[in-house]
Amino acid sequence: MKLIEKFADDVIASGAYKPLDKIYVMNKIRGFVGDEDVDGNEDQPVVAQLVDLAVKRGKIEDGQTEREILNDQLYDLMTPRPSVVNEEFWEKYQESPETATNWFYKLMTSNDYVKIAAIKKNIVFDRPTKYGNLEITINLSKPEKDPKAIAAAAHDTKKKYPQCALCMENEGYKGRLGQAARSNHRVIRIMVGGHKWGFQYSPYAYFNEHCIFLDSKHEPMQINRQTLINLVEIEEQLPAYFVGSNADLPIVGGSMLAHEHYQGGRHSFPMMKAEIKKPLHFDEYPDVEAGIVNWPMSDIRLTSANTTELINLGSHIIDVWDHYDDESLSLKAFDGDTRHHTVTPIMHRDGKKFVLDLVLRDNNTSDKYPLGIFHPHEKLWHIKKENIGLIEVMGRAILPARLKDELAEVKKFWLGEANNIADSHLPWAKEIAEKMDINADNVDEIMEQELANVFANVLENAGVFKDDEAGNAGWDRFIAQL
Repeated sequence: MKLIEKFADDVIASGAYKPLDKIYVMNKIRGFVGDEDVDGNEDQPVVAQLVDLAVKRGKIEDGQTEREILNDQLYDLMTPRPSVVNEEFWEKYQESPETATNWFYKLMTSNDYVKIAAIKKNIVFDRPTKYGNLEITINLSKPEKDPKAIAAAAHDTKKKYPQCALCMENEGYKGRLGQAARSNHRVIRIMVGGHKWGFQYSPYAYFNEHCIFLDSKHEPMQINRQTLINLVEIEEQLPAYFVGSNADLPIVGGSMLAHEHYQGGRHSFPMMKAEIKKPLHFDEYPDVEAGIVNWPMSDIRLTSANTTELINLGSHIIDVWDHYDDESLSLKAFDGDTRHHTVTPIMHRDGKKFVLDLVLRDNNTSDKYPLGIFHPHEKLWHIKKENIGLIEVMGRAILPARLKDELAEVKKFWLGEANNIADSHLPWAKEIAEKMDINADNVDEIMEQELANVFANVLENAGVFKDDEAGNAGWDRFIAQL
């Protein structure tokens, strides 16, 4: 197998080019890796071998960023132009929304934009808790930042293009130190809220068909009535996907507050399966079923086929919460002009009904809780210290890669083997060892269960109304204001 010719055949087989284009395609490849064709190894991915060949011939430096850029430039040859992708998507949409998304997802995995091989490295399992099964992932797919990029960023004060990783201007962008390669990136244009948005998949997905909906304008995130209108419109267009927004404030929000966007995909999260623990009734909205969800975070669920009533009631709840104080529970809506209350809104479909979960969030801090009163507390930081965003609100933990090695040492500690357990894990490890009979046969099961228990505690910390007498009374006071 000659390497350049093999990849040229793959490119033509993808449909991006025709057989008559083979010489042209091979010359495009030669421009990236050098002229002479070489024998390849059938046991290794062709593109990876081409990248190695380019490094060997001095066409690119042997660095993480340079390799990623070339990888995506080569896969770009297998990817139709954005206009062609959009035409194909909307043509298939006429058959059904799922036909269109199935086609688009297959395209974005086959061209290595969605990094399937990397995603498979993630550790994923679920374990029962009193809130139902919670899903645990240890994220091993995202590569560490390129040291060269970190060094360059420290001295870079120029205005960026693209402005952020979510801007549409990333589509087809070559990439550079500190800016991801996006040559093989494609965005479907959709209309949301009366203007142009984009729909794309996440390269390092946290769940099945993890996608992003992004405003065509680089404007800050905000949660309000328009948010609910937008979620409804997206659900009307892609009913097989859920869609939700991170909160729009620091601490309780996501990592990309500067660009309005939502996340979605084809996954049924634990929160969606949770039952109503207390029905609510709103006489002015007779078509809406409502209730407080049996969930560690504070969630009001609204269900209706009447989207106007759903949006009106949801907007009312958001407006009341935005200005709601309860000193006894450390809930404070404003410090001067600084807002502290928002929601994490999430929507999915149940047949013709739209299901809207509004998770109440508060980002106040205190001397005791400097990272957030309603944030993972210090006792849990050895497992989870980062913000609790949309995905985790729904019951899927995104835990840091460091835990893979650290928890292996914890298991050695439990089994009485030589270990290098971190001091941060030691109190937790001792507490579990004292109450459990741990051996080689059950150590993995115990570790998974205890991680799920910690994650349940993390979500409880983030809940504004706790599942106790004071929290239930707090719920009653808030509901009375609605």
